[in-house]
Amino acid sequence: MIELNKEITEEKLNYYFKRTEEAIKIIKKGMPPKRSLLYDVAKDFLLMIESYFEDAKAFKERGDYVTAFASLNYAYGWIDAGVRLGLFDVGDDDVRFTLAK
Repeated sequence: MIELNKEITEEKLNYYFKRTEEAIKIIKKGMPPKRSLLYDVAKDFLLMIESYFEDAKAFKERGDYVTAFASLNYAYGWIDAGVRLGLFDVGDDDVRFTLAK
């Protein structure tokens, strides 16, 4: 029988913070041109991503690791949605991101 891990450790939470922070840096470099119609949409996605990321930090500081982890997952969901829609150019990085096709 496989033993399931049912707790969010500080180590695991830090891993996902680092992974999300790295992804945010990458997508910021892959924004559409400012004159593109998609630029405003990408900025809106980025606002949601950064908001959830900041929320996660606040929850972690309060010791609420479960909600911090949930917030990181929401942030990454927005990241992957933006990547799949083509709002953020991440090249062929299908390890960090869920690419279309």
